[in-house]
Amino acid sequence: MIGDDESADERTDDRDETPSVPGDLIVVSNRQPYSHEYDEDGNVVVDEPAGGLTAGLDPVMQRVHGTWIAWGDGEADREVTGEDDVVRMPPEEEAYDLKRIWLSDDEVEAYYYGYSNRVLWPLSHGGIWKTEYANRHWRRYQQVNGRFADAVVDAIGEDSVVWFQDYHFALAPRMVREDAPDALLTHFWHITWPGWDTFRACPQAEDLLDGLLANDVLGFHVERYCQNFLDCVDQAFEDAFVDYDDNRVQYEGHTTYVQAFPLGVDADGIAESASSADEESWRAFKQDRGIPEDSKVALGVDRLDYTKGIVERLKALEQFWKGRPERQGELTYVQKADESRSLIPEYQNLQTNVREAVERINERFGTDEWTPVIYIDDWLESDELNALYRYSDVMLVSALRDGMNLVAKEYVASQVDDDGVLILSDQTGAYEQLGEHSLVVNPHDTEGFARTIEEAMTMDAEERRERMSALRENVHEEDLNAWMADVFAAAEEAGEERDDADGQ
Repeated sequence: MIGDDESADERTDDRDETPSVPGDLIVVSNRQPYSHEYDEDGNVVVDEPAGGLTAGLDPVMQRVHGTWIAWGDGEADREVTGEDDVVRMPPEEEAYDLKRIWLSDDEVEAYYYGYSNRVLWPLSHGGIWKTEYANRHWRRYQQVNGRFADAVVDAIGEDSVVWFQDYHFALAPRMVREDAPDALLTHFWHITWPGWDTFRACPQAEDLLDGLLANDVLGFHVERYCQNFLDCVDQAFEDAFVDYDDNRVQYEGHTTYVQAFPLGVDADGIAESASSADEESWRAFKQDRGIPEDSKVALGVDRLDYTKGIVERLKALEQFWKGRPERQGELTYVQKADESRSLIPEYQNLQTNVREAVERINERFGTDEWTPVIYIDDWLESDELNALYRYSDVMLVSALRDGMNLVAKEYVASQVDDDGVLILSDQTGAYEQLGEHSLVVNPHDTEGFARTIEEAMTMDAEERRERMSALRENVHEEDLNAWMADVFAAAEEAGEERDDADGQ
């Protein structure tokens, strides 16, 4: 069975550097792997994936010559895309089809900013007070899911494996299943899944569950989210059989396997990038940012999202410097922040709150020689970011709720000298894998958080090396390729079990 622990172990031991795909792969994602833009001279240029899942999937797609279906959001996308809305990728060595879905401004506003990010995002993270259940958002979400589903059906072949990415497409699997009943459908939900008491607040809860149960394999980051999903199905549908032992649901004559696949990062690539950074460039960075040469550096790297706990982190740092005046000047905090979903009022308010907190702390504790909080919102190339990870003494990850948190893993992968300390929120999915060798905090416990920062500051070199070495081993073993290999193996096994059942 898919949920059998022995099968999972066997898959883990049989991972290849390049994951094996059990058929023709069709990836469905909101974000596209490549976009076309205009440069300052009006020429068309290609914006390539910088990292993460998109960059990790790209070489797999090149090898299997699959189809990638995504929203075409680049300014010059239409100019280079054929009449069939397909462009071959990557540009330097065309290997697979990128099928672009064109969305109007109203569709983007309602499907993406509206239902996806003002309903499903806060709902999944437990923030039901932040949801906006506008009917027009729901209607657009349905319509756009239908358009993506139509594109999938057009692309499906006899041996296709369809892989939906994230919460933007909760309805599309059911729509595809209706037109292609024999299709092998997989789905990975990249954010948390809430308990039934939270999820039941959604007026469309049953529709969303019904859509996701059309998948053969449904993946979450950790087992806790799987159990939450199974509970929701159990409560919502009297005619669904929920097998908690094997993590599967039988519903509408179909079996869905619900499994945990902890997402990893390209650990080898990140480590190689970090290793190329020298101490001279780090000294130059500190000098350019006004960080004293002998000051230790704590780092935060986040999208400006209310789930990341940035305001709570700044409160802990303020408490740290208030209660330990001798540390003023000895520790500098660098916040790398990227604006996110700025059209949504809650995000605009967060941006204001973060900047006000930074200004307050710097005015309260700063001197002519030292600025407590260095705020960076300009773009950093991946090599620059990995260098920042490598040489920062402490990493602060204080998410209030997070499906995984790949920043924690990126920091660990960059710690090629094994001398950093990861402070990790117990509210992240990453806590399940990295909590044992991190310093763990409850982000709401301001004083406890401040004490943990002090513990990181004073930790001896041997303990830092032991902890970080164990963390790096975990992150390298459970990397992005391992994650994809597990997902594809589960899809293959689900297909085989379905074939066996049909043959009986």
